[in-house]
Amino acid sequence: NIIALGKNVSYKRILTGSPVTKSPLDLYTQCWFLDPWLLDQQSYYSFRTRYALTRKINVSGRQVEIVVGYRNLGELSEKLKPFSYRVLKDDCLDLPPKVKVIRHVEMTPEQKRMYVTLKKRAIVELEREKIVSAPLIITRILRLQQILCGFIKYDNGTEEVIEGENPRIQELLDVIEETQGNIIIWATYRNSIKLIRDSIAKVYGASKVATFFGDTESEERQEIVKNFQSGEIRFFVGQPRTGGYGITLTNAKTVIYFNNTYDMEVRLQSEDRAHRIGQKDKVTYIDFVCPNTLDEKIIQVLNNKKKLADEITGDKW
Repeated sequence: NIIALGKNVSYKRILTGSPVTKSPLDLYTQCWFLDPWLLDQQSYYSFRTRYALTRKINVSGRQVEIVVGYRNLGELSEKLKPFSYRVLKDDCLDLPPKVKVIRHVEMTPEQKRMYVTLKKRAIVELEREKIVSAPLIITRILRLQQILCGFIKYDNGTEEVIEGENPRIQELLDVIEETQGNIIIWATYRNSIKLIRDSIAKVYGASKVATFFGDTESEERQEIVKNFQSGEIRFFVGQPRTGGYGITLTNAKTVIYFNNTYDMEVRLQSEDRAHRIGQKDKVTYIDFVCPNTLDEKIIQVLNNKKKLADEITGDKW
């Protein structure tokens, strides 16, 4: 719809803080909207052939090309320069630095048993089947991550909290005890958000914690942000896809990621809720990571995506 609209206007501009969030191929449609010839490629497929490495695989009896790597990124970066202009936050804002910290969290014996069992089952499914659907793979990844967070959701839709102490919740309470000031806590799953809220409320009082996710009523959201900024609420527990865009939470000096997703745009946007105009102090970002699990893989993927984006924009990695 936007491309169709663009054919009927005299001037076109794109404004974005993150032109590349998943892969360098994100750039094609953005540039095509401005002018189909800006990148000297008349189709997405010729653009992909120039800048991506592909491999053919068989799916349901037909061959499909999948992207396995990228090339000529320096050339692509040069092509962007004549029609793009960048202003970095460092150029126009006097913001303090971001500080990144990893806190390792070990699984309980029950978590480890469930994690290993599900991982082995997933590997067997992959080895047995000639074709495995993407939804099945995604579901298995979600289940593994849920176990790391302290609960399991079964294929029939029912959920169950894993018995015993939740190491992530305990680590969270330890970090809070060590930390002064307001804190943002990002978590992907509703189950985790509610568990975090209840655990904090039990120690610090229900009036000091608020949740911000899909179930939060629209009229409540602005009130929560206002109360957090004023200091009435100390703990903001949110879902990055819901609360990670467009709001200001600069009263926080600490941001905790109870768990992460593979989406770099969601990560960068949620980080900047605290790191924007109005922030006077350095912001510490704490990632909870269970060693030798999916947690480490997700952090690695996010770093690789950021490295690719920086290669195109010319930022120092």
